[in-house]
Parts: sequence; C-alpha cells; structure tokens
Amino acid sequence: AGRRRLVVLGLLRALATAVVLVALYYLLPLDHINSVPLALAGGLVILLAVIAWQLRTIVRARDPGVRAIVALASTVPLFLLLFASVYFEMARASPANFSTHLLTRTDALYFTVTIFSTVGFGDITAASQSARLVVTAQMLLDLLVLGLGIRAFVWAVQRGRQQTQPATDPAIAPEQPRQHSDGTS
Repeated sequence: AGRRRLVVLGLLRALATAVVLVALYYLLPLDHINSVPLALAGGLVILLAVIAWQLRTIVRARDPGVRAIVALASTVPLFLLLFASVYFEMARASPANFSTHLLTRTDALYFTVTIFSTVGFGDITAASQSARLVVTAQMLLDLLVLGLGIRAFVWAVQRGRQQTQPATDPAIAPEQPRQHSDGTS
C-alpha cells in the first residue's frame, strides 16, 4: 500500500510538472528570443543540469525506481518543449525555414513530437539548411536520450537500490571469516 501510494503521488507529480511545462511553453513570450542558436545551446545546458540533478535525486531516493519514472516523465517533456520553442522561433524568424505556413506553438510542438517518435508524416518539413541542421541535431539527441539517457536513469536506480539495502542483506554483507574444524580461521 505504501509503495502504491508512492507511485501514484510520483505520477501525479510528473503529470503536474508536464502540465506546468506545457503551460509555460504556451504562455512565455518566446518572441523576445534574438538568437535561436544561443537559446538552443542555453536550453541544452539547462536540460543537462536538470538531468544531472534528476540522477542525483534518483540515487538518494527512498524508492529509486519510482523516482526514476517521475524524473523521466518530467525530463522528456522538457526536452521536447525545448525543441518546439526553437522551431517556433525559427519559423517566426523566417517562414522559409519550414515547408508550411508560419508555425504556431501547437504546430511546432506537433512537429517536434513527430520527429521524436520517428513518425514524420511529411506535412511539416524543414526547408532551409539551418532548419535541417536543427532537426538533424534533434534526431541525434533523440537517439542519445533514448539510449544513453534511459541507461543513465537505470544506472541511478541500481545505484540507489544498492545504497538503500540494509547492511544485514546477505547479498551485500561483508564476508565473515570461516572457522575450520580445528577452531582456526
């Protein structure tokens, strides 16, 4: 019952985080961004800092598995919204960056998710060289997030579980010297 409560609270927390992130994406004045490459680089640095903090909290958590699910459920939306913001700004800076009309925030988010999920319907495509470079960067980072990112979260869970096991657990207890039949060690 305690674990189930922890899971439900963790999922509610992850949902609340995702809702807040999406709300911020739609409410923040993104039209004040002057340099898209600088914004992308800064966003990626913030994302790496969040991931490092998440890994630390997973290792120290009472239930690392639940904490990892919560961390993943909040880190992935942050990653997707970062790229959606970049695509939105790129479309605002030059409508020629994409094959369709000026992208709305919803269009940019939709485009980001189609790239992340590798669906790629083709209704919105990167038309300029700079847009293609950013999309290529997202595709490569998608692979890293799915490969190395998930592996890092799994490592943190394993590390956290090792640290929370009681010392009396025979699997981690130090080996005791064995007594021979003549009483010597």
